Amino acid sequence: MATRDFLGHRKADQRDAPPMERSTDPRPRPAAPTDWSGIEAILLAAGLPAAGAREHLATFVVAAEADRVVATAGLELYGQSALLRSVAVDPAARGHGLGARLVEASLALARTRGTATVVLLTLDAADYFTRFGFARVSTDQVPDAVKSSTQFQGICPASAIAMLVRLA
Repeated sequence: MATRDFLGHRKADQRDAPPMERSTDPRPRPAAPTDWSGIEAILLAAGLPAAGAREHLATFVVAAEADRVVATAGLELYGQSALLRSVAVDPAARGHGLGARLVEASLALARTRGTATVVLLTLDAADYFTRFGFARVSTDQVPDAVKSSTQFQGICPASAIAMLVRLA
């Protein structure tokens, strides 16, 4: 009997699953514990902090080619608020919309979890995130629960731009 993951993708019974083929167009899927080393490598290569990410692996999405993670995005859930973090795509996989698909998948996950507000911090991608409805905000407008995250508690520089989108 097939079940669905949190992105709505059908999960086949493993006994009936066909052998894995190399995908030329990887789809977002929930991250698995075995994806951590690939996620961490992409984050470090992109100059993004990996600290605190592993603790939220259950709300990360990835795109993979064969068994290699080529893109990642994660959510840290704080009640009705969330922090979108760790959006990164391997340089060799850029230009195919993977980052956008992962952001959209992360926002869909936030909606399914009843999240009303998603916040992010960025140094240089504010224009990119406006296409998803994010707007620049002062840190005073960020929910207190999100401010308790490691991102807001010093991992990201004070010069980072806070952005917010309301989902509900």
